[in-house]
Amino acid sequence: MENKIKILLVDDLRDFVETISFWMKSKGYSVYVCRSGEEALRSIKSESFDIIFMDIQMPNMNGVETLKKIREIDKKVPVILVTAYPENPIVSEANEYGISGVFPKEGSFERLTSVIEVALRSHRGLKPSDG
Repeated sequence: MENKIKILLVDDLRDFVETISFWMKSKGYSVYVCRSGEEALRSIKSESFDIIFMDIQMPNMNGVETLKKIREIDKKVPVILVTAYPENPIVSEANEYGISGVFPKEGSFERLTSVIEVALRSHRGLKPSDG
């Protein structure tokens, strides 16, 4: 039996998280949700994930600060930044720490599928779940 792809979804907006995690689960992915950068770091220290989707704008520790700390723990895990403002200069700063893509919050599910497939193909030869 094939292992499910484990996705960590980090965002403080409940409506967005509920919608995206429901869609990801419907596609056969295992989805773990964290509401802050600090919570995400605790999860990453105790679990391994195949992909991390992380909001840029979060209270206390933003996405780039969290990404820096993630890279101290795992240098290779694909990290997709989620943002309502893809042109935000902070995205350029995040590139320095190795992101696998950017997903706009107003993006379509087709775009989300594409972002996941590219990240899976680019890292560890993983294959998307059939769903």
